[in-house]
Amino acid sequence: MRIGLLGTGPWADMAHAPALAGHDDLDFVGVWGRRPDAAKELAGRHGTRAYDDVDALLADVEAVAVALPPAVQAELAVRAARAGCHLLLDKPLAATVAHGRAVVEAVRAADVASVVFFTTRFQSETEAWVSQQAAGEGWFTARAQWLGALFGDGDGDSPFAASPWRREKGALWDVGPHALSVLLPVLGDARRVTAAAPGPGDTVHLVLDHTGGASSTLTLSLTAPPAAAGATVELRGRAGVTLLPETTEGPVPALRRAADALLTAAEGGRPHPCDAAFGLRVTEILAEAEALLTDRG
Repeated sequence: MRIGLLGTGPWADMAHAPALAGHDDLDFVGVWGRRPDAAKELAGRHGTRAYDDVDALLADVEAVAVALPPAVQAELAVRAARAGCHLLLDKPLAATVAHGRAVVEAVRAADVASVVFFTTRFQSETEAWVSQQAAGEGWFTARAQWLGALFGDGDGDSPFAASPWRREKGALWDVGPHALSVLLPVLGDARRVTAAAPGPGDTVHLVLDHTGGASSTLTLSLTAPPAAAGATVELRGRAGVTLLPETTEGPVPALRRAADALLTAAEGGRPHPCDAAFGLRVTEILAEAEALLTDRG
């Protein structure tokens, strides 16, 4: 499959470009970015072409991977779908529900495949755990803590620390999708966000009521002390207590699995559970929580 990359930032550099260039079943056709010089540099390092015109790239490929801020991603995803391109997207799908819905509608109208890259859902150990727990019953409650040290006294050397959209939207929209991507397939959809409260920095605390009968609590932050950073998901139910396994697998192998999922869906296979429709549902929950937090302010 001929595929192009939209975006030239740190995530495109460290994850997308290596994953696409090293995939046996993809022809990495080219890169487009909002900074032409960056597109030329990234394309040159991976032996592909830089495009100045995004529509020219869309015309030359069958699929695109997107590594752009959510507001920009949603706009270009609609454009790409209308051009007949399958979509390998990043989380969050969009910055608003309306924009996320526009992506889903464009995907359906064009009959193209879509996969949203929730990293944990494409890492082998963690995805196997999610599938195993989703097959079980009797879950009573869950606790998810997704704590990063990106801001505050955290990792000031991280290339993501200066990300404008992360500064604006905070942990709710950056790491919240990771937590939801684990909880929703196991506990069922969130019927509602029953509580949302701010914590230190950009920290937020959420309580969700799930269709499976369980409830969950989420603590999300990008301003945790470095020694306190990390991700934990704990499930409790009739089977006892289980924890999301730790993994050292980086994003490149996981992203290649996401590309595999896109190839399968594009060839007429079943849509992947992490498609654009799932990305929209995550966006709706994030927006509901954001509205509650705004009301509290």
